[in-house]
Amino acid sequence: MGATGDSKKDKAAEKKKEVDDNKLDVAEEEEEKKPDTWPEPQEVSIHSLPLLSTVDHYTRLTSNSAGKRVVGILLGHNVMGKVHCTNSFAVPFEENADAVWYFDHHYLEDMFAMFKKVNAKEAIVGWYSTGPKLRPNDLEVHQVIRRYCPNPVYVIIRVNESSLAEGLPCTAYKAVETIENESTGPRMTFIHLLTSLRCSAMEEVGVVHLLRDIQDYTVSSLGTQVKDKVNSLKAIGARLQEIREYMEMIVEGKVPINHNILYGIQDVFNTLPSLHLIRQSHSIASEVNDQTMVTYLGTILRSVVALHNLILNKFEMKRLKEEEEEAAKKKKEEEQKKREEEKAAKEKEQKEKEEKEKEKADAKKE
Repeated sequence: MGATGDSKKDKAAEKKKEVDDNKLDVAEEEEEKKPDTWPEPQEVSIHSLPLLSTVDHYTRLTSNSAGKRVVGILLGHNVMGKVHCTNSFAVPFEENADAVWYFDHHYLEDMFAMFKKVNAKEAIVGWYSTGPKLRPNDLEVHQVIRRYCPNPVYVIIRVNESSLAEGLPCTAYKAVETIENESTGPRMTFIHLLTSLRCSAMEEVGVVHLLRDIQDYTVSSLGTQVKDKVNSLKAIGARLQEIREYMEMIVEGKVPINHNILYGIQDVFNTLPSLHLIRQSHSIASEVNDQTMVTYLGTILRSVVALHNLILNKFEMKRLKEEEEEAAKKKKEEEQKKREEEKAAKEKEQKEKEEKEKEKADAKKE
């Protein structure tokens, strides 16, 4: 009876072990069927915070060294090949003309650990530099970033954008293996990625407040507004020229028709006001005149206040000058009076001395 019970227990244990092994095999198969948790990037979206951080990084470190670039790490997340760069931080980086470079990966690890405590969802998605173009050391730096991200992206952020024809101030790349010559074998090279700019509602508020604080105090507010309007019109003109060239290429049959682009262009023109309507035209002109009048009155008031402060400043400086002159005059009079008193005291002492000598001489004669 005891042997029969032991055999039943052994069979139950073997059956349970077999079930556990089957469950483990099924779990491994499901794990193999799961998609890669870090897919290869296909599109990159740059938020406003990394752009502002890069400009600040470049301004602080390259104020006295022309031609130098800065390097940093991009943080964010990768969703089905769409990389969203939501944050960044700077990394110490040095290089020279002899292809010798230094990248402080210990600093990178320490900073990322601190950022991870603040926002655990953000991961390293790539790195950035201020370029403005690709350099020979970029592939080697890219291999270093692969230690922390399987498929990193490389974004060149142009902080000194001077041409409107360049489009976006950033360009994204990814590294792929290509075979140019069978004798040399595969080699890594960068290819372009679709790049776009994104901004959340909170980032929009922060950017607006930052732009309000950044202004040239040597130029009046009216001049600054006119300059901003001129730059905006130039940018719009450049974009309209691009649209015109694209439409001409479609008409000539050089490029195929892309209906998504045409829908976007149609949406842009549908948002334009109907200026051919007389009533609406008068309303827009009246509103623009009212806004311009308010700006003009504000500029006049600012000028009047500035002149008033200038006049008050002149009066204050005149009063301080008179007080200084009066104090100097009083001090001079006190010094003159003190010298006269000292002179009188010396004369009195000399006179008393002469009288004593005279008395002594008279006493000897007697």
